[in-house]
This record gives sequence, structure tokens and C-alpha cells, in this order.
Amino acid sequence: MEDVKKVLLTKSKRARMEQRGKLISFLCIALIVLVVISIFFFVASKGLATFFVDKINVFDFLFGSDWNPSQLGPDGKPMVGALPMIAGSFIVTFLSAIVATPFAIGAAVFMTEISPKNGTKILQPVIELLVGIPSVVYGFIGLSVIVPAVRSFFGGTGFGILAGTFVLFIMILPTVTTMTVDALKSVPRYYREASLALGATRWQTIYKVVLRAAVPGILTAVVFGMARAFGEALAIQMVIGNAALMPSSLTTPASTLTSILTMGIGNTIMGTVENNVLWSLALILLLMSLFFNIVIRMIGKKGALK
Repeated sequence: MEDVKKVLLTKSKRARMEQRGKLISFLCIALIVLVVISIFFFVASKGLATFFVDKINVFDFLFGSDWNPSQLGPDGKPMVGALPMIAGSFIVTFLSAIVATPFAIGAAVFMTEISPKNGTKILQPVIELLVGIPSVVYGFIGLSVIVPAVRSFFGGTGFGILAGTFVLFIMILPTVTTMTVDALKSVPRYYREASLALGATRWQTIYKVVLRAAVPGILTAVVFGMARAFGEALAIQMVIGNAALMPSSLTTPASTLTSILTMGIGNTIMGTVENNVLWSLALILLLMSLFFNIVIRMIGKKGALK
């Protein structure tokens, strides 16, 4: 009986391997969580130093329009108004998403509903090619093609929100298109069959059934594209003009959070006001990334409930 009891209580080789696999998975997840928390803590500690160490007013930082950290303003404090960069980031992000969404939905509908075979053969390689192009290449294309075109058709120097919008539109289009294709493919086939059986035309089925059923997935794709556009640095830096001024029109030079960060972070000394305010801009970027992720999860849960 003791031998039988011992055999029954002894874990098998598969059970030991499963337990070992669970332990490894837990350690990997714990490491990822630790890295994310460490990054957030590091950026937050640097970014909040502007307000707790340098005693900069939060409202003056978020809503001030004068950006020149190396100089003092009339109140005797550094001029660190970040509103021009925040406004520039939001404007160029929303405009690029507005321009990219119709093209992405049209391409996705063509690939899934109109001509799946030809769409996959023609558009899929193009989308994959656009995804693989580095940001600096997009920046050079924008600098040599889009900026002169904007200058010729709309006037001004060519640098500004409009040029940045076109560059980001091209950059986020593959992301939004791919995710929209997945959303349309996830719509059950019997939705289409039921609509056609009731006498609806092909376009009515696409417009009133397929697209409406895929709305949560399409919204997730748009928000994901906006998250990428908001955090893009190099390409937008090359075409927007990098002027820390409130955008007065689409064709005047402007700036974004990422463009000011990439230009200034290497030219400041750690611990100074000039360096701390740049970390504060980085903290805003991090919080906006967190916000976009929360929105994506909310949209996903809403779609799952349906």
C-alpha cells in the first residue's frame, strides 16, 4: 500500500514540466510588469521634478504659450509654456486620423468584400511594404516631396501642420488598414447571408450590416493609429518646422511634443530646469499612451458585450 500511495502522490514528468512552464511564464510576466513600472516611475520622477523641485506652476506649464526654458519671464520664472507643443501634437494626430480613416476603410472593404483575391494580391504587399519602411525614410520623402508640394499649392514655407498631417497619414494608413481588415473578417458570415436573403443589395449589406457590426474593431484601429501618430518623432520633426509657437494656420511652422524632445534632450544637462521640463513633456507622452490604451480596451469590451 505504501508503494501504491507513493506512486499516486509522485508527480509525473508531464506535471513537473507543466509546473516548470507555469513558473517560467510567471517570471517572464513579472519581469515585463517590473520593467513597465520602472519606466513609468523613472519618467514620472524626472517629469514631476519640474513642479516639485523647480517650483514651476502646473497650469503655467500646461496652458502657457511661451517656450524658452533658458530665459526668465516677467514673473521671474523660466518660460516653459508647453501648450504650443501639446496643441501641435493633438492637431496633427487628429487630422492624420481623419484623413487616413476613409482610405483605410475603403481599402479594407475592397480586400474583404469586393475583391478578396485581387485585393490580397495587390494591396497586401503594398501595406506590408509601407509597414517596413523606417521613419527616417518617411521623413526624407516628406522633406523632398510633401513640403515642396505644400509650398507650391498652399503657400508659406511648406513646413507645418499640413505637411506633418500628410506624412503621418501615410505612416498610420497600413496600421489602420490591417486592423480594419481583421475587424471586417471577424464579422460572422451568416450576417452577410441573412442580409442578402432578406433582399438587401451587396452595398447595403456592406454598409448597413458588415461595417456596423465591425464598428468596435474599426474604432480600435483608428485609436491605435492615433496612438502611433501621437508618439511619432523623427518623421514629424523633419517636416513640421519645429517652431515652439501656437499654430496659427496649417501652413505655418509648428512643433509637437516629440519634435521638441528629440531636438532638446541631447543638448541639456541632467537635473537642470531645461532638462526637467523635457522630461515633463515625456511624461505627458507616456500618460497619453496610457490613455490611448485605456480607450482601446474600453472599445474592445464594448464590442465583446455585443
